[in-house]
Amino acid sequence: MTATSCADRKPQSVNPFFEEWTTPFGVPPFDKILPEHYMPAFERAMATHMAEIEAITSNNDEPTFENTILAYDNSGLMLEQVRLVFDMLCSAELTEQMAAVQEQVAPLLSAHDDRILLNGDLFARIKAVYDRRHMLSMDAEQMRLVEKIYDDFVRAGALLSPEQKKRLAQINGELALLSVKFGNNVLAENNKFSLELNKEELDGIPAGVQDAALERARNAGLKDKYLFTLDESSRIPFLTYSERRDLREKVYKAYIERGNHDDEFDNKSIVSDVARLRNEKARLLGYPDYASYSISAQMAGTPERVYALLDEIWDPALERAKEDMAEMEKLLRKDVPEANFEAWDWWYYANKLRRNKYAFDEEAMRAYFSKESVMSGIFYLANRLYGVTFAPVVVPTYHKDCMAYEVFDADDKHLGILYFDLFPRSTKSGGGWCGCFRPQRYDANGVRIAPVVSIVCNFTAPTKTMPALFSLEETETLFHEFGHALHSLFADVKYRGLSEVEGDFVELPSQIMENWAFEPEMLRQYAFHFRSGEVIPNRMIRQIRENAKFNQGFITTEIVAAALIDLDLHSISDYKPFDVNEFEKNALYERRGLIPQIAPRYRYPYFLHIFSIFDGMYSAGYYFYLWAEVLDKDAFQAFKESGDIFNREVARKFRRLLSRGGSADGMTLYRQFRGSDPDQRAMLVGRGLIEEEPEIVESADSLKPDLSDPRLRRRMQLSGKDEVLDRKGIQGKVQEDVKPQKFSKKIQ
Repeated sequence: MTATSCADRKPQSVNPFFEEWTTPFGVPPFDKILPEHYMPAFERAMATHMAEIEAITSNNDEPTFENTILAYDNSGLMLEQVRLVFDMLCSAELTEQMAAVQEQVAPLLSAHDDRILLNGDLFARIKAVYDRRHMLSMDAEQMRLVEKIYDDFVRAGALLSPEQKKRLAQINGELALLSVKFGNNVLAENNKFSLELNKEELDGIPAGVQDAALERARNAGLKDKYLFTLDESSRIPFLTYSERRDLREKVYKAYIERGNHDDEFDNKSIVSDVARLRNEKARLLGYPDYASYSISAQMAGTPERVYALLDEIWDPALERAKEDMAEMEKLLRKDVPEANFEAWDWWYYANKLRRNKYAFDEEAMRAYFSKESVMSGIFYLANRLYGVTFAPVVVPTYHKDCMAYEVFDADDKHLGILYFDLFPRSTKSGGGWCGCFRPQRYDANGVRIAPVVSIVCNFTAPTKTMPALFSLEETETLFHEFGHALHSLFADVKYRGLSEVEGDFVELPSQIMENWAFEPEMLRQYAFHFRSGEVIPNRMIRQIRENAKFNQGFITTEIVAAALIDLDLHSISDYKPFDVNEFEKNALYERRGLIPQIAPRYRYPYFLHIFSIFDGMYSAGYYFYLWAEVLDKDAFQAFKESGDIFNREVARKFRRLLSRGGSADGMTLYRQFRGSDPDQRAMLVGRGLIEEEPEIVESADSLKPDLSDPRLRRRMQLSGKDEVLDRKGIQGKVQEDVKPQKFSKKIQ
């Protein structure tokens, strides 16, 4: 399987999932795993898991924490191992063989989960412990685990009648298969579109973007052509710079009409079916609608609280977007006097307006944000805040683009393994995300098993003549995903059942990292010109800071619009067949006054977050990003209020919050860190929706790189290349002797 190794291999006689992994740090043996290994592995793992459950239910002793709750928490380790590797690769390297396995195994896994969660004998023992929990000698974590497992079973239908349980299992099986089909259709739609251009059709497009398109065409076997795709690293630069309005329209419409062509890859019927099934599931479980069911387990608690947040942001964001569009229309009329401003004009004229206002040239800035520089930045930040360091390692990989690092804690102990897989390909889902091949846990002897974490993105790739140079958005995204990675690496939770946090808490660890990305003090530590090594000039830092809130009306409006249509769909209380496009149009344009020049960040037919990614983990939950932004902006204020954005004591407290997983509810953990509830004002200021005092940018000479930590000098490596430190700061130089190999929730 190309998804597991780039090397030529002979078929393996032994299934790698049936053996103990002897790889470095116990990472998956990607060089040995083949597609045909998964189904036998899943079958054995499910059988093993059921045997473990039967051992619990057949125990005639009185149910206790140890023989029931702890035994359940420790069950299913093999299935977790197979499932995590498979799911991660289905997102990062979905070959035809893997897609076939995915469709085959999805309903089987759903049925397996239901056999456990709807097992009456197992639930009876869990309930027996739950009912007596206050009479048992348990510590706070054990009490939390008992209550969480009990609640999970109830939410999964444990209190339903046999007939209801049977119907619920059918619904879950159908939803699992629809989720797979939805995601595969979106991937097929992405790959179906390509725009092949000649040199004379590239007016306005910068040389670097042209080089990337030429390289893309060569890789596709096209001679003397320039290839543009729907990948964000290709689509957004084209929409931003191409002077060909007709071609911008073509690319834009191809993107927003994915899954909406009434053909084999059309997703509208899947959207409708999912809405119907989720509504029925929620009502079976005693909720008026799926949004109420889903959000009841989150920090927000109710859909009404989510709507209140979204409504508060909607009006000022939309008004700001309209103001910006009025300015852009003037620029359009200079170019095309009779034209009406359209959606595919937004990126192009926003860039023109930005250049006029701030003399801002993002393409010129890319030179300071090479992959090596940005990676040195995230490593530097982790070291400065938490004392952790990173060193490249050679481990099995599933693709040649992947890199892997060993992560060391401040005391030099092994903390985990972190993979990076950063560039687009046809077998990879769009956007960026972070996940685990192995989450942190403790073994039977109380020894911590370190996590194996993966960051997967779709950034601007290197060409034959240029290194990978990131846009500011790509840079921010890597800081974001790195925050998710730190959350997993810092996890120190005793019980597996307490590893997960609420959905609207999960983006806090990632989004807070974005706050550092473009701080002047931080930029001077990592933003170096890829050729000269010169630190980013103060002029550009000022432009980045001034530009931070530019176009936020548009950006915020399209995010809130997506959150609203997600919530509206899942708030249906009495399902009736509906036209997906009309439902979306009514929700946004007719009821809420969205202007036609802005589409939601995701339309229903390609809204992977709520219909496919992680089994629709963000269903009725795309608001998570905005809810968590209230937390992250308020949390970052703790650093700013200390007078040092790298304050180690504040970072220690924040790491404590990250390490505890779901051992307490998210708001309790947040209050323990901050000492109070979050202040929503910080988020509104951050998005430019309310005013703040102007910020003074420090002089370029006032801040020097902090290189006092010798382990930072020894281990802070760039993409597997040795590091050279000079008086200008941290700067990567290629050393051919180190060639590490690789691997692995701002999701596109």
